[in-house]
Amino acid sequence: MAATQLILLVAGIIAIGVLAQLLADRLKVPTIIFYIGAGLLLGPIAPYLPFIDARIIGPGSFGDALPAVVGLAVAIIVFEGAFHLKIERIREAPSAAVRIVTVGALIALVGTAAAVRFVLGASWGLSLTIGALLTATGPTVVTPILNVVPVRDRVAAALETEGIVNDVSAAILAVVFFEIINPAADSHGLIQGFVQRLGVGLLFGVIVAGILYYLVRYVDLAPGDAPRNARLLVLAGALVAYATANAQASEAGVAAVATAGFLLGNADIPYEEDIEDFKGDITLVVLSFVFITLAALLELSALAQVGLAGVAVVVVMALILRPLLIFLSTIGDRFTLQERAFMSLVGPRGIIPASVATLFAVEFRAAGLQQEANLLLGVVFLAILLTAVFEGGLARYIAEYLDVIPMRVIIVGGGKVGRSLAERLEDRGENIVIIEQEQPIVERARNDGFTVEWGDGTDTEVLRSAGADNAKIVAAATGDDDVNLLVSQLASSKFDVENVIARANNPDNVEAFEDLGVRTISSSMATAWAMDNQIERPAIANWMTDMGRDGDVQEVEVKGGDLVDKPVSEIGPRLPDACLIALVTRDGETLVPTADYVIEKGDMVTLLGRRDSVRDGMKMVNPNGE
Repeated sequence: MAATQLILLVAGIIAIGVLAQLLADRLKVPTIIFYIGAGLLLGPIAPYLPFIDARIIGPGSFGDALPAVVGLAVAIIVFEGAFHLKIERIREAPSAAVRIVTVGALIALVGTAAAVRFVLGASWGLSLTIGALLTATGPTVVTPILNVVPVRDRVAAALETEGIVNDVSAAILAVVFFEIINPAADSHGLIQGFVQRLGVGLLFGVIVAGILYYLVRYVDLAPGDAPRNARLLVLAGALVAYATANAQASEAGVAAVATAGFLLGNADIPYEEDIEDFKGDITLVVLSFVFITLAALLELSALAQVGLAGVAVVVVMALILRPLLIFLSTIGDRFTLQERAFMSLVGPRGIIPASVATLFAVEFRAAGLQQEANLLLGVVFLAILLTAVFEGGLARYIAEYLDVIPMRVIIVGGGKVGRSLAERLEDRGENIVIIEQEQPIVERARNDGFTVEWGDGTDTEVLRSAGADNAKIVAAATGDDDVNLLVSQLASSKFDVENVIARANNPDNVEAFEDLGVRTISSSMATAWAMDNQIERPAIANWMTDMGRDGDVQEVEVKGGDLVDKPVSEIGPRLPDACLIALVTRDGETLVPTADYVIEKGDMVTLLGRRDSVRDGMKMVNPNGE
């Protein structure tokens, strides 16, 4: 009977977690808010609900197996987050990311510990343990926020790097401090303990990543089932890395899975997309289980014990220490003031503080230290609750108020033309939303990784829901000219979109479109231009299409930096190798600049060259990336 009840309980938690994910996607808020809410309802709040006499989930619901289950779940979550952390993304904000996880983490640790010590009167050892745990933001809360708040790559890169690295360092440091104050633990000293755990984790992570790379890359995994076998191998490898490292030193497993995930995610391995999708689904399941369960095990008495003093600690942590560390860490980087403010106000705490604090509390209670256990859980879960609700729930509104979301490009029509256009624009860093009303096309576009608004593009509310109020470009790319014309008119008249482009399927309609002030691309004329380019200019035609992926041509506005009021002869040597200024547009006139031509603020500069060089050149011309 007990086994049946446990199965029902686990199945119910996972089902609630899936429903929470669906609800969060619908409302565009981080899922963690619903996970914690569900956990509280199933745990400490349940006895106060009608027709329920006791907790649905309590301390004895899982027996002694919960620490092991939580540990394996955390391993999968951290591995998945590290697998998605690409070197290319980190390069968007390298110096800032490094400072955030070093100087910034130290500010958060010392500042939070001091607040706990002087506001709550805890011992320095316990204060430092709590401070270490609360340096971890973590991918479990940051990634869902970035999914609904599509900020620029440099902002996302800094926040994602902080989440992964601080998860590891926070877990290890917390264990080291905990061993110092736990009477039942055998302390090895602060520095020695940290270095030992980190070293063990890095070693096992590198070994497991190397073995997995060899197996997936060079061993025949059975032709018919190779993608599935690759997924299973990687999952098993993550669990083995965690378990073997943890067997050598507690919490070294977190460093091991983070290392293995980062190395494999940046290696050239086959079936990478299959592995990412598989791990993402598993992570959602284990994440919902862990968050709901840990929230359900929370005692209201722990929150009551810290009370308003605990709230004061969280306020200091979120509104004083967080802005301080972000602004100090981003000095001299390309972040705008608004982006720095956004990063300051978005740093919710996640699964590592919750899971490790729960395990510490179990050991405290076993040693008869009930007050210390309640204070630890109270502060940590209060920080998670308040930051998740306010920072996670309000992240989108904060971003919109601070204007840190890049202006959107809306493509109405998710067919071949629309998807091809979306691929090219997204590759250039644009924030793309496709509007499509045919369900099969919606599913296909979403499977390709695009954000798709399901509905009629001629409906004002659908356009508004897709972000037309904040759109830079609206491209009407359906196969129906009447629809394209109506979309163009709505975008111009209702939403005052700066740049509206329409596809004319019938060349006879081009003149009618243009008479209404709509910039129009005729399908037949576009095909004729492409064929003419292949005939007269085959080299540049191949270079600018998918057959020549190394080349790129980009037009960017000069908004500042060291290039303003400088002649082309002086700017040219400063640009990256294989990047040239081909054209300059000023006051509606476009020309090929001479060596003496002086670039002014507000000019539109066309850069031509190798793809990476052009992207680097764009950052020089427009340092803020706007």
